[in-house]
Amino acid sequence: MSMLDRRTFLYGAGFAAGALALGACSSADPAPPSRNSTPTARAGKGSEPKPLTPPAKLTEAPALAAQVEAGTLPALGKRIPANPYVVPHRWLEPAKYGGGLTILAPATNDLQIREYMYGHSLLRFLNDALDIGPGLVESWESNEDTSQWTLHFRQGLHWSDGKPWTTADIMFWWEDMVLNEEHTEVPPDETRSAKGTVMKLTAPDDVTLVMSFDAPSPLTPMRLAGYVNRGNGATWMEPKHYLSRYHPRYNNAPKDWATADGEFDRRRDYSQVVGCPTMTGWRLKSYSEGRQAVWERNPYYWVVDKEGRQLPNIDTLTIRANEDVEVGKLQIQEGKVSYVHGPFAGLNLGDVSGLKKTQDRSGMDVFLWDSGTGTGSMFFFNYDHQDPKMRALIRMPKFRQALSHAFHRADARKQIYFNTGELTTGTMSPKASEYQADEQGKAIYRQWRDSYVKYDPALAKKILDEIGVVDKNGDGVREMPDGSPLSIRLDYPADTGVEHQQKNNMLKRDWEAIGLTVKLNPMPPDGYGDQWNAGRLTAQCAWEVSSGPDHLAQAAWMLPLEPSRWAPLEGQFYNLRGTPQEKEELDVDPFKRTPPRMEPEPDGPIAALWKLYDQSKLEPDQVKRRQLAFEMVKIHIEQGPFFMGTVANTPVVMLAHKDLGNVPRRENLAQGGFVNPWQHPTPAVYDPETYFWRNPDQHT
Repeated sequence: MSMLDRRTFLYGAGFAAGALALGACSSADPAPPSRNSTPTARAGKGSEPKPLTPPAKLTEAPALAAQVEAGTLPALGKRIPANPYVVPHRWLEPAKYGGGLTILAPATNDLQIREYMYGHSLLRFLNDALDIGPGLVESWESNEDTSQWTLHFRQGLHWSDGKPWTTADIMFWWEDMVLNEEHTEVPPDETRSAKGTVMKLTAPDDVTLVMSFDAPSPLTPMRLAGYVNRGNGATWMEPKHYLSRYHPRYNNAPKDWATADGEFDRRRDYSQVVGCPTMTGWRLKSYSEGRQAVWERNPYYWVVDKEGRQLPNIDTLTIRANEDVEVGKLQIQEGKVSYVHGPFAGLNLGDVSGLKKTQDRSGMDVFLWDSGTGTGSMFFFNYDHQDPKMRALIRMPKFRQALSHAFHRADARKQIYFNTGELTTGTMSPKASEYQADEQGKAIYRQWRDSYVKYDPALAKKILDEIGVVDKNGDGVREMPDGSPLSIRLDYPADTGVEHQQKNNMLKRDWEAIGLTVKLNPMPPDGYGDQWNAGRLTAQCAWEVSSGPDHLAQAAWMLPLEPSRWAPLEGQFYNLRGTPQEKEELDVDPFKRTPPRMEPEPDGPIAALWKLYDQSKLEPDQVKRRQLAFEMVKIHIEQGPFFMGTVANTPVVMLAHKDLGNVPRRENLAQGGFVNPWQHPTPAVYDPETYFWRNPDQHT
């Protein structure tokens, strides 16, 4: 599973039944009501954007209160901050303590498990990323040009083992891991300036952190809110009191301490090691690899609800390992699971009908959240293809535009996405803040979405004729402009999900219909990335674009910043800017450099995109940054598509037991949900710690 892209959905059979179940439902409309459903949330929509004041009286779970009374646990006031974080969601109702939640995951240590917990985040996204709220950081400010940010953490934070959390735990990560040449941890993007240089990080005291850059860094809060940290996204903190015993700076440590098999890295995995301190709402209680992991309430969790109840409400999370998607569906239908985040369980729109038919047996409500994808299953050429003739053709905008017009997206929307979502050329997420700000943003989104979306094979043929991609030898298929053979290879990992395979078959069908030769090329997943990065592959057709919450905080789809996207060698060149390697091997063939990399054409679109992006990283004014993003979109419209989409903002399947409260429905969420980007960690952003059982005794 890619850390840069979100979940890949596995779409199965069952179109006719699924279409009946979904009917006219689209991601632009509320999900249909579930049969036998019980209202699980208030009618409130979205979250309060400003921090809430904690209630004067705070309460805790009865089990913890009993431990306090027995003298085995400190009083609540000594366990949580003086000013705890108050969950601000408007849909929450008064809750009850108790019960257990059962969840499926492909493995007991799968990264997706961390996506249920936002406890390590410095700042938090609210309202589907339209707002940023506090987290571990209670308040923050910058100097006038945003080159220095000061973060003020909550006083009285504790790790799950009861030891104080302080900024020393961040400095331990920074100094003893990131800056330690023996360890593999690297500075995350939010710690680099617009010039590519690493910030200076200082901690004046236990609750204050200062980030100093050599250039304005206005996007810092946005980047600090992204991901869940410590495993998904940057690490940002480790418990110094616990891990320093395995670090050579503080204790004797073996030579392999910094390797994946070393004691240091093994001990710091709080999802596998019982007793490893965490800041999340639940802490690991027991672990049976490949079978199940049981998480229990963290007595030191630093978050409360609006009624002053320390969270979480539910006593335990049981994570059951299940690699087989079909077996998982059976477990859901038999009522052996109580909450399902559909993308994590491999559920898709084709499963809706079957899940609804078994609701009486499973006790599960079926509902939909918006994915926020800007493309659905996508396609893009390797802009830096190693073959000069193929590279020259790919870099012709008209060639890519012709192929976009030849793609029958309405067919894909019907057969793969059950007539949900909206046909798109391929854009950044329609949930992006630039598109929500005003009418200009909405208009620019529509312009990009519709730029080359029209299905018009006659126009596609005409464009190919204009650029010389014609049948020169009379064999019935089109050749290169110089008359040499032209074959478009659709490369994709062999374990690609059904959704992408269906779309790839449609691309082959539609492009062959306009006279092109197209070959499907499933490949072993191992080594796929290395071949792509080196320019040896032609296409990538098993991904989607769901980056958010704006165009600049995670801009790798807008322009090449690293080697995994549409211009890998130029992305690698950007990735090494500001390092000694930037000036090395300039007299070597770009494809033979280590790593392979090339400079952009001086007057080409990538050089223009880089220039705009570098300006945006220095621009403190949000409105001006938005205009720079729109200038980048204009390049995508005029000289794109650099990546080609299918259907935007398709819905994703969710399930929650009918007795489970505070699980938001689409109508509760500010933008209907924003599921797919890893950067907007879902469901963590909706605080599963607030979920509760209306009858906890029946769900222990």
